[in-house]
Amino acid sequence: MASAVHLRSAVALAGRFPALSGVDLTVAPGEVVAVLGPNGAGKTSLLRACAGLLPVTSGEALVLGCDLRSDRTAVRRRVGLLGHDASLYEELTAAENVRFAVRAAGMPVARVDPALERLGLVGRLRRTPAGRLSAGQRRRAALAVLVARAPELWLLDEPHAGLDASARTLLDGLVREVAGAGAAVLLSSHEPALALPLADRVVSMAGGRVAGDERKPVLAAVEGQPDVA
Repeated sequence: MASAVHLRSAVALAGRFPALSGVDLTVAPGEVVAVLGPNGAGKTSLLRACAGLLPVTSGEALVLGCDLRSDRTAVRRRVGLLGHDASLYEELTAAENVRFAVRAAGMPVARVDPALERLGLVGRLRRTPAGRLSAGQRRRAALAVLVARAPELWLLDEPHAGLDASARTLLDGLVREVAGAGAAVLLSSHEPALALPLADRVVSMAGGRVAGDERKPVLAAVEGQPDVA
């Protein structure tokens, strides 16, 4: 089976700065990989590169069979990125944001209502402009976009941030569900206690490179790490 992510000596630039400086990483379909590391280690840059948002300038970089070096836009409809910012249109309602994203991806709008219901965005909440939603509600709307789009690769940057306990439980269930259905998941987190129970592997990053790759995550191994925002 082909890898969902295959990076070898991958270098990615943010402007002129090498945000990734030779990353080696393989992620299989159906695998959940937690990415840990201190601030500036390259975690967010890794996710953005896999989403086709940062140019990979050297090395090998294949995501879902797409060569990011030759065309990094080809993969964008097949991946879903949840970043620090929910990336919603402030003037559109939660439902309109999800509908817009689904149409932009060329998918049926019939997926919109089930996704909103799954994330608890019903009644007044689905009709509320995104700019008036709380941080947690905005996070739910951004997750509803991913659920409706059903990407083959989920890229989750601090996915538990801003969510209450019930929403975190819902998120964990979604991650397990989509991985069980064959999607690959890369998630970064500064909360190992929340991320590790979801992970099949833990990748640690430092200096824009993968510094460690553990098949069986052990919480004790990462306790005491510096904050990994």
